[in-house]
Amino acid sequence: MILDTLEIDPVELERRTGWQIKPQGACKGDRCVPIPSAAEAGIDARMLAERLGMPLLYDEPSGLWCLGPEAGGRTLSHVQAPDLVLPDVHGRQFSLRSLRGSKVLLVAWASW
Repeated sequence: MILDTLEIDPVELERRTGWQIKPQGACKGDRCVPIPSAAEAGIDARMLAERLGMPLLYDEPSGLWCLGPEAGGRTLSHVQAPDLVLPDVHGRQFSLRSLRGSKVLLVAWASW
């Protein structure tokens, strides 16, 4: 969920993530996570990220925040990828380390 502010509208939260704010907390399906009383106007993304185990990242150049996706409590503790060496399209070894300092999007595909 891309955000331009740390205050999340409960209606947008439900529309974009499926999490609904109820008196018992943030709920999705039969799961409810207790959260402090949420104001109808907005919910603090930092608190929500902590309670739901969702990563919350900030991109300073764009001024945007990214919340999620759900990780079932297994979130990254840092954004440094392990060194990965794989063959490129020409069969030559390519090291992910060569891209350090750049933003990288990894796309994975499997036939199964």
